[in-house]
Amino acid sequence: MAAARLRHRMGRLLERAPALGPWLRVYSTSPAFAEVLRLPQKQLTKVLYPLRELQQRLVADSGQGLIEQRLFDPSLEDIGRAESIFAATARSRIEYLSSAVRLDHAPSLQQPEVCFIGRSNVGKSSLIKALFALASDVEVRISKKPGHTKKMNFFKVGKHFTLVDMPGYGYRAPEDFVDMVEAYLKERNNLKRTFLLVDSAVGITKLDNIAIEMCEEFALPYVMVLTKIDKSSKGYLLKQVLQIQKFVNTQTQGCFPQLFPISAVTYSGVHLLKCFIAEITGSLK
Repeated sequence: MAAARLRHRMGRLLERAPALGPWLRVYSTSPAFAEVLRLPQKQLTKVLYPLRELQQRLVADSGQGLIEQRLFDPSLEDIGRAESIFAATARSRIEYLSSAVRLDHAPSLQQPEVCFIGRSNVGKSSLIKALFALASDVEVRISKKPGHTKKMNFFKVGKHFTLVDMPGYGYRAPEDFVDMVEAYLKERNNLKRTFLLVDSAVGITKLDNIAIEMCEEFALPYVMVLTKIDKSSKGYLLKQVLQIQKFVNTQTQGCFPQLFPISAVTYSGVHLLKCFIAEITGSLK
């Protein structure tokens, strides 16, 4: 019955959006993403492209300049392909590999790697859990108390790439945090991109500035991800995004110019972030 209902829904979607027809027939085995595509256009934009929604709000309210530099503007087909990469299958397992407190304890891997770093309580574990939502066997522990992650945790995403959950800095950070993180960022040869998480409700803090300075000093390519966008009003979020975008444009060299606002609760922006990770690790080729 469930399969029949899904086929019926997909059929209705194809009628409503014929241009997507050939692609949807290929990716109709992803019910979760098919449901996203069934959303009305305004909601679809909010879920897939939250920065674009804020841009529309800015233009409507004031007609002022751009906040979104659409350097990464994937097609729905590419977003769907990325969804399939993050979906665990018998041929492409997503699994926890190991943890390490020192770089020489980390697994030796050749495949591309990305790491997530941010201050304690920024929502890092919640975001990683959202990224792995289609892999129910992967356990990402989320604690009610900040500072839960004490080690570098390595997750293997099939044959595509490895994702590393770094300990949070600030409150209850491990005593050897600096040595652990600096060594990893400087010497991990297969590290393709560092994702720096910033609480959108708080903005860039002094602790975040230290992490930014570290990435700049090591000449690392990094990306700023704005978490918890569901916690603020649209007006306040827009103000924060404008401030952070100005900081990125004027104060950084290695940061990717496009921000990635996300919510691990509503999944807004999560699909786009998956696609960006798949793109930079060469997984979409």
